[in-house]
Amino acid sequence: MKKTALLLSITCLALSCGTDRQKSDAYGNFEAVEYIVSAEAQGTLTEFLPEEGITGMAGSYAGCIDTIQLFLKKQQLMAQKKGLTARWKAVNAQLDVLSEQKNILLKEKNRIEKLLEGSAATPKQLDDVEGNIKVLDKQSASVSLQKENLAAENDALNVQIAQVNEQIRKSLIRYPVTGTVLEKYAEKSELVIPGKPLFRMASLDTMLLRVYVDGSQLPAIQLNQKAEVLVDSENGRLKKLPGRVCWIASQAEFTPKTIQTRKERINLVYAVKISVPNDGSLKIGMPGEAVFFTKEK
Repeated sequence: MKKTALLLSITCLALSCGTDRQKSDAYGNFEAVEYIVSAEAQGTLTEFLPEEGITGMAGSYAGCIDTIQLFLKKQQLMAQKKGLTARWKAVNAQLDVLSEQKNILLKEKNRIEKLLEGSAATPKQLDDVEGNIKVLDKQSASVSLQKENLAAENDALNVQIAQVNEQIRKSLIRYPVTGTVLEKYAEKSELVIPGKPLFRMASLDTMLLRVYVDGSQLPAIQLNQKAEVLVDSENGRLKKLPGRVCWIASQAEFTPKTIQTRKERINLVYAVKISVPNDGSLKIGMPGEAVFFTKEK
């Protein structure tokens, strides 16, 4: 009697597990959006913090490529800008002197014009004063042109300083997102060039289950549709997690060798990605199953 009850229990358990497996609509593996961080400058890695398995915060400091030459170049440009400021002040002082001289000549001109009305001055005296005023006007125009040249030179220095600042910014390595470092490709003190991969990371807070469905299933699946994701748990049963369809392939592809669909005779399938909040149990490459909540269900 006990053996019979035990056999019935095992049979029911097997049927229950079989039912869970049969109701799954698609099968696949988990993946994450990965980011490969590459060097944007050339030089020696003076500091490099990423280690496989650690978590980095978006925008936080991850390392630095040697910036000594850039720093020295910026210091040189700042010195040139400082000298330019001194020249600017000298030009303004010269313009002030010319302006004061012109005011004196204008007063002299008015005085001579009054004297000329009383025949106490000669026309030549008036001509000389007016000639001197014209000379001062030309000198002022020449000095003002120097001022414009200095302004253009100052703008050029500002652009060069901005370029150096941008190069310094690119020499600082930062984490692009909050996530886990999966693999590192460089070490401290290595010489790197622009484009060289430094490390690979991914945000594991939300995982993507890539599954494959056949053409008959595709019409019932829509973007943002809710889905139930099933994964293996410690007790051997299937663990249920909420999911959402976030991507549907626009073209069919041949069934991957590692995927078994519900209708194995169909060779062409469509890839579907399901976004699943990660409670810490999901890993990249881990298998999973999906149940789509359609109107029929």
